Amino acid sequence: MTQSHPTSGALPDPNCPVSLDLLGAVYRADEYDLPEILAQIPPLTRAKLAAYLYGKSHMHQLGLTVARACEREELIQAADEIGAVIYGQSRLKPAKAAPTPAAPGVPKKISLGGSSAKGRRFD
Repeated sequence: MTQSHPTSGALPDPNCPVSLDLLGAVYRADEYDLPEILAQIPPLTRAKLAAYLYGKSHMHQLGLTVARACEREELIQAADEIGAVIYGQSRLKPAKAAPTPAAPGVPKKISLGGSSAKGRRFD
């Protein structure tokens, strides 16, 4: 069975606005190299790439990252009203990380007789 993934060697997605090589470079880039790569992409193509990535569930966050390098008007021109939504979401502050659970193997101490139970009689 052949998987349809843009970098799997399968036929390129005709909706992708950039070459597979450039898509792969964007996908693999770290936070320091990505701005340089995005600066080399024409503004409207970059906005189309942001919308394309945003629409892929496994590349949604990367789409928002690319959208941060775009102007609002470019995103609207590339993706209509969705472009405005992408622009707005790309400018939101990141959500706070969920608290990490206690380390496995370390039992939590549980008290069944808390301070509110002291001095009470249970008859």
